[in-house]
Amino acid sequence: MKIKNIIITGTSRGIGFELVHIFANQGHNVLALSRNAQPVNNLHFDNITSFSFDLGNAEDYKKVETFIDKLASFGHESPIEHVSYTFAVEGVSRVLTHQLVRHRIASYSQQSQRYVKLEQFEYIVPPMIKKNSEAYAIFEKAMLEDQMYYNQLVESLEKTYTQEYLSEGYSNKKSKQLAEKKAIEDARFVFPNACETKIIFTMNARTLMQFFKHRCCERAQWEIRELADTMLELVKVVSPNLFKYAGPSCVSGPCPEGFMTCGKASEKKAYYLKDD
Repeated sequence: MKIKNIIITGTSRGIGFELVHIFANQGHNVLALSRNAQPVNNLHFDNITSFSFDLGNAEDYKKVETFIDKLASFGHESPIEHVSYTFAVEGVSRVLTHQLVRHRIASYSQQSQRYVKLEQFEYIVPPMIKKNSEAYAIFEKAMLEDQMYYNQLVESLEKTYTQEYLSEGYSNKKSKQLAEKKAIEDARFVFPNACETKIIFTMNARTLMQFFKHRCCERAQWEIRELADTMLELVKVVSPNLFKYAGPSCVSGPCPEGFMTCGKASEKKAYYLKDD
């Protein structure tokens, strides 16, 4: 059985109290919220976190902030899996998204190259290539050639696929429609990793914490590090207490990179923990 993290409100009595007991008995982690926490505390389950909270009392919101801050300082992250954030990102390369989707506890929707014919694809230029005039000229030439080869492949493959569909009895109009789709599917293989893409994704707060530990690190690839830093700035605006201690691994502990460390742990810690 997969262990779940469950939040239940109104847990001092009745259905709420019984649900806490049932789910805790099944081994799930339960966050129990009610005005009176004592009945749940009397159950003495290690996998229950009981919290006294009244939605109608403004003062209790400060208690929540203190509670969240305490969880964050202890590194106790399972309760924050219930909080999720959705990001819409554009103007990034497929180099970035190939790295992004390795963070599996998330949901992704990326612009398709299978159904979208790219008459003129956009691309991302690494900063160092932009600074080097010789490298930049080579890069630009490669991008132009990729577009040219893509167009030529689409044109050639459309003819071949159209003939195949006609031979199978499809109408001329239907054959051309199906052929274009198939041609695009195959021709896209020529596109480079630099190709610009758009992606929407949702991560819970715990996954984001892990994402920031890896991708805000100085050793992360430059493009995804820039994205991670921007994402961290955004979530700190809406959830400052949750992400107070977020950042690369060296913010909350020793650098895990060993002899490959950037050697800037103290500097990075000061930067990410600064008061905004």
